[in-house]
Amino acid sequence: MTIDLNKRQSGVLLHITSLPGPHGMGDFGPEAYHFVDWLQSSGQAIWQWLPSTPIGPGESPYQGVSAFAGSQWMVALEPLVAKGWLAQPVTPAGGFDAADVDFAQVLPWREQQLRAAAAGFFAQAPAQERAAYELWCESQKDWLPDYALFMAIRSPRNGQPWWEWPRDLAAREPQALATARAQYADEVAFWQFVQWCFDVQVGALKAYANERGVHIMGDLPIFVAHDSADCWARPDLYELDEQFRTTVVAGVPPDALSATGQRWGNPLYRWDKMAHEHFAWWTARVKRMLSSADVFRIDHFRGFAAYYEIPGDSPDATRGQWKTGPGKALFDAIAKSLGELPIVAEDLGFITPDVHELRDALDYPGMKILQFGFGGDGGHEFLPHNWPRAAVAYTGTHDNDTVRGWWDHASAHERAYVGSYLACGDHDIHWAMIRACANSVANLSVYPMQDVLGLGSAHRMNVPGVLGGNWGWRFTWDQVGAEPGRVLGLIAATSGRAPIALAKLPE
Repeated sequence: MTIDLNKRQSGVLLHITSLPGPHGMGDFGPEAYHFVDWLQSSGQAIWQWLPSTPIGPGESPYQGVSAFAGSQWMVALEPLVAKGWLAQPVTPAGGFDAADVDFAQVLPWREQQLRAAAAGFFAQAPAQERAAYELWCESQKDWLPDYALFMAIRSPRNGQPWWEWPRDLAAREPQALATARAQYADEVAFWQFVQWCFDVQVGALKAYANERGVHIMGDLPIFVAHDSADCWARPDLYELDEQFRTTVVAGVPPDALSATGQRWGNPLYRWDKMAHEHFAWWTARVKRMLSSADVFRIDHFRGFAAYYEIPGDSPDATRGQWKTGPGKALFDAIAKSLGELPIVAEDLGFITPDVHELRDALDYPGMKILQFGFGGDGGHEFLPHNWPRAAVAYTGTHDNDTVRGWWDHASAHERAYVGSYLACGDHDIHWAMIRACANSVANLSVYPMQDVLGLGSAHRMNVPGVLGGNWGWRFTWDQVGAEPGRVLGLIAATSGRAPIALAKLPE
């Protein structure tokens, strides 16, 4: 479904795993369809997700083992039961936590169910379904075989990083790969089956949403994890030494928030090598993203103008240097192959004029975070009266506190400024900030579900720089009730982001 980024629209930021459901975490099951219906009834045209690729250390969706695969944990079990491949799952005694994902409990249980479903499929699926599976595998041959083999080799090694595998496997010697494919044939088939299920389910959900006027906004991290199928499959595209270890890594320099900066540890791209190949890897990655999303936010957009390079042996980000990124040439090459790109540029953090110049040259909307606007005076770039139309307005993002939590911890200056600017207080701060985003000139406005529900700090999704305890938040329909959807619909209608009839105003 084509999205017009110049049309006034609004939506909600809610990761798939935050949905309700009986199986320990949100997925592409019935609750996802119910949420689409709720968005439609509330006048919302966008459902924004975090990355739907596999999660990595600390359960982060920004450190996954593949830039192309889908998260196996988002595969719903109900369709697998309906197909007859999986018996009705029996949840652990006491069930799962409805308010938070207990990853240590949920992930092994869900993998057990997926393995049972795969066994059922390969044992009894009719010829038509097997043919559909084989056809899909063939259509994904540019990334799927490497990913499935990577996971198959990795699984029995308890997560041992690939550069510590036997040298012939780490170096992808043809005979070693052939032997591994034969040795792990069943495991390879399992991981391919799960990816097929992911694609079938995400495609069905996207089609359902699009039929109801709801666009899916995905999220594409700029970097990939070192311990990933992507790095293993094409080590020549990354700054690695002969032992496949990182020579330099990604991060951001010290600032007011961190005296030592942030050392993310992702390997940096060999942009010269990628340019020599006309950015084919990036084109394939964006094409894959657009199979499950109508538009996507591209994370750390500033890294395409210039990125911060940290020596691989540095324990923090105090030693580093800025290097020139690929710039417009990258996106021109992708667009030449795929056409106009529906991209939102995450242009937050340490931003220099070259980042805005690149964003504007590509005609991508940037991001405006309302929470950031109240620490100074009326000239602050994150106050609505200073926003451009080509922007996506947010009350906050997954990395921020909720509006309610932010308000509770705000300085006296910020609270006084907000109270005057938005004419609000303790009882309605979340609606006041949502209304300010909706009434702004920004073409798109998006609100985290936690802000729609007026929830406090205990419900935030992520605390940057803190490993563990993140990414697990879930909501229940009991928390929602009728009022949030009604008010959201009223705001969308009166701000020109949904048909005015939705507001049910007197004639």
